[in-house]
Amino acid sequence: MGWDILVWLLPVSLALLLLSAGVQDARTREIGNAKNAAIALLAPLWWVAIGLDPWPGMAIQLGVALAVFAIFAGAFALGQMGGGDVKLITAVALWLPPFALLDMLLLMSLLGGALTLLFLIERRWRRSEGPIEVPYGVAIALAGLLMVHEPLLNHFHR
Repeated sequence: MGWDILVWLLPVSLALLLLSAGVQDARTREIGNAKNAAIALLAPLWWVAIGLDPWPGMAIQLGVALAVFAIFAGAFALGQMGGGDVKLITAVALWLPPFALLDMLLLMSLLGGALTLLFLIERRWRRSEGPIEVPYGVAIALAGLLMVHEPLLNHFHR
């Protein structure tokens, strides 16, 4: 089997894993470690399949993902984000070139804000009290799904 089939199979696998993570977070407010690990562990296979050079290509991907992890781990430490969300964002960061990742993070923020607004409206409509628990993994998964075309069509040439 050549690498060509993996160039299509791996992003499809990513899309299915993101869909599963988003559904799981919507239902349980948790994202399974196995899903996050699968997304992260498939990324190096993706890099090889598309012919990404170890230096600087793979090193850049790892460095950007570590920076993303550090930033969002800070949000977790401040209680603004769940641990599964941080792991999911970091795993997706391994797949996208830096500029596409910035697009994804912007889209994720917009979708997360819209989701939060919907939850606030729903809470007010029901006249319920207490904090809301937004399944932010849904926004991450949706943004990631919308960006899956990026690795298929771009192959890090941005």
